Amino acid sequence: MTVPTIPSPPGSVGYTRTLPCEAASARTARALVRTALTAWELPHLAEDAELAITELVANASQHTPCRSIRVAVRHTAEGRVRISVVDTSRVHPVLRQADADDAGGRGLTMIDALTHSWGTDPLPGGKCVWCELPTGTDT
Repeated sequence: MTVPTIPSPPGSVGYTRTLPCEAASARTARALVRTALTAWELPHLAEDAELAITELVANASQHTPCRSIRVAVRHTAEGRVRISVVDTSRVHPVLRQADADDAGGRGLTMIDALTHSWGTDPLPGGKCVWCELPTGTDT
């Protein structure tokens, strides 16, 4: 199954790449994010943005039966950086409270704490899970 195209917010510019749906793809996704943030002169967002893309890739690789994912980082007209992962699953992630003894289940909680907003958009043939970080120039 082909990975759906990531919708672009109006007025945004960005970088996108199709990667294998596996945890190891987080490394390449982080490099894509670093490249974009360097080009946009937003290095102060690197740590949070890299953590966010790592969690989104990890969620896709752990919870969806897909062969590939599409990752993107976009600089929006509203002055935010939107990071997204598209996969072929229609199952939406759910923010939950992990128990102290749980080995996992904290990814979306971290994304929720680090970002301005996050969500899931249904797509024909899959979904897009995204988050946005303010650049300090929000309009």
